[in-house]
Amino acid sequence: MAAEISCLEIYCTQILDGHITACEKMKRVSDRLLRQIDNPGQFHFDIDIAYHHIDFIEKFCKVPSGRIGRPLKLELFQKARLEAVFGFVDDDNLRQYNEVLIIEGRKNGKTTECAAVELDLLVNDHEGSPQIYNVATKLDQAKLGFDACNKMRLQSPLLKKHIRKRQADLYFSKNMGFIKAIASDEDTMDGLDVHGAVIDELGAIKKRELYDVIKQGMASRAQPLLFCISTNGFTRQSIFDAQYDYAADWLSGKIKTDRFLAFIYELDDYTEWTDPDMWIKANPGLGTIKSWDFQSQNVEKAKVDDTYRPTVLVKDFNMKQTSTAAWLRYEDLNNEETFDLKEMGFRYGIGGMDAADSVDLSAARMLCKRRDDDKLYFTSMYWIPQRKLDEMKGRHHPDDAPYDTWVLRDLMRVCPGNVVNKRVFLDWFIEMRDEYDIYPLYIGYDPWHIDESLLELFKSEFGAGCMIPIRQGVATLSQPMKDLAAEYQAHRIVYNNNPIDKWCLANTYTKTDINGNIQPDKGQSATKRIDGTAAQLDAFVVYKDKQDELESYL
Repeated sequence: MAAEISCLEIYCTQILDGHITACEKMKRVSDRLLRQIDNPGQFHFDIDIAYHHIDFIEKFCKVPSGRIGRPLKLELFQKARLEAVFGFVDDDNLRQYNEVLIIEGRKNGKTTECAAVELDLLVNDHEGSPQIYNVATKLDQAKLGFDACNKMRLQSPLLKKHIRKRQADLYFSKNMGFIKAIASDEDTMDGLDVHGAVIDELGAIKKRELYDVIKQGMASRAQPLLFCISTNGFTRQSIFDAQYDYAADWLSGKIKTDRFLAFIYELDDYTEWTDPDMWIKANPGLGTIKSWDFQSQNVEKAKVDDTYRPTVLVKDFNMKQTSTAAWLRYEDLNNEETFDLKEMGFRYGIGGMDAADSVDLSAARMLCKRRDDDKLYFTSMYWIPQRKLDEMKGRHHPDDAPYDTWVLRDLMRVCPGNVVNKRVFLDWFIEMRDEYDIYPLYIGYDPWHIDESLLELFKSEFGAGCMIPIRQGVATLSQPMKDLAAEYQAHRIVYNNNPIDKWCLANTYTKTDINGNIQPDKGQSATKRIDGTAAQLDAFVVYKDKQDELESYL
């Protein structure tokens, strides 16, 4: 039986009039949905259809953990978004939305809510032989949602009677449909005929093929439905970041699509994490589903424990962070300011370069300044051997970076063969001089990777004293690395929002000796690339020594 008043309209209205504290992205989606209700086009809002699904969930589904046996009574925010998901339909009563992104703090009931939706899609969606999948990187994670479905089944006499637990799935004989947990072995996932799927903890997924295969598997269904649910994560430049950016562009109107819907609950500013009045922005179930007391305990611990703070910012408040052991926090390294290199009027710069002897990435960067401007501006170029791109065809490389996209954007260039010919560094600095009129006064380099013949070519092009060797150890890098971190924290480093620069920075850890000296490190992942950071440090070390000379030319 449908509600007399739409929870969607109540919830969105209370967000927009300030009765419910919400982040900017939730305000935008609320305004969007209310406008759509008032101005139907191809799709209109039908509350009766929405409650065909909501009533099923509240009648047949029970809480799968904690207070087991209690009926699952959806909160206002849950009913509102399910009304949006199921209630907008075309004239044939087919759903508008086939993909839903939900990002909210941990322990707000995402998995339980989606488990109930899976059962509804299995038995209550008028679909023949529906295939419903719980998907995650690891099977244990995928089974969390699957097990929640099974516990709900066991607590309902009617569901238990008609849905049978088989070895690998839950089978509904009346329509020959099933619910199944699968993990990220994409070789075994091709050919899926997906009616419904829940990708759990998108922020932990490294391989985007997991998402791609499920999305492509929905093509033959009339009204498929994909839920991507997650907190934020520590993995940057991943499928999570891609989906988050897509949602942000959709909310801002940059992307036009009628089939995608996003509910992003997050803090608007890093300063809000210590303000209890703001916590609900990222935790819509706070005080009903999620414990206020436990949230308070987490915040108090994070205030005094710097190593725990990133976890709280990411998992409770959906703030982007790098790893707890990373050199920079995400809010420090992230700078979306851009500039036009030709219009900036740079005349001189200081270069840095990091060369690879194998199939690794190679990087060069140029540091520039302007008079009466305390910011440091960096422009970059990266190179990759053709062999490495060839290795990734048909699959993702273990470092899981979108190299092909970067190449298309001319942020990265491809060199023939197995290794990068180091002559590309010289050619790029010449390009900076001849095409952009930026002359490199000095260039810092790691002497381990550069031979004497190339050095002579640089010296003949830019002067006998242009090349400055930078030894890669704590004695040379520790203080400059600390100083560069301070520049990032003050948001004085502008790198044109280059995604490869950002990726390398997010991958950079610190190795600390007993005297507190630091140097860059890849952490526990040998596949992550920090070449852009290394090239930037080489340039910055030289800059710290030659700063007065550079500024005298400005």
